[in-house]
Amino acid sequence: MKVYIGSDHAGFDLKESLANRLKEKGIETVDLGAKTAQPGDDYPDYAKAVAEAVSKEPGALGVLVCGTGIGMSIAANKVRGIRAAAAHDEYTAAISRSHNDSNVLCMGGRVLDAPTAERLLDIWLKTPVEGGRHARRVDKIKKLDCPRGQE
Repeated sequence: MKVYIGSDHAGFDLKESLANRLKEKGIETVDLGAKTAQPGDDYPDYAKAVAEAVSKEPGALGVLVCGTGIGMSIAANKVRGIRAAAAHDEYTAAISRSHNDSNVLCMGGRVLDAPTAERLLDIWLKTPVEGGRHARRVDKIKKLDCPRGQE
């Protein structure tokens, strides 16, 4: 498994903690920035980098961190093939994988402490995708990615 990870300044410290957690678990981790906490950076830049990397590599996953996780999820979901979910508790982390087959987890450095975010990451990584009735719904989501005129 490979996980691409990124953050803006608001999520930088939490991203560093999560990257260390992934490496401790022996998971190949690719940090696409920010490399330092720079208040002038913009979360869509990192969302784009991680989402594009995930979309090009079958089986890869992504983790994005901004202030709340919401901006990252909105931006990442603009990339074809991405199902980014902002999670803030154990339930949303698990359901985003089991029901929605999310391939990018988004969290907030201003709303979650490191131990909580690490627990949510662990839950997200170990939760299997259920398929079944949920697969039909995920397929409908995938069809929303169609280029204009090809619906």
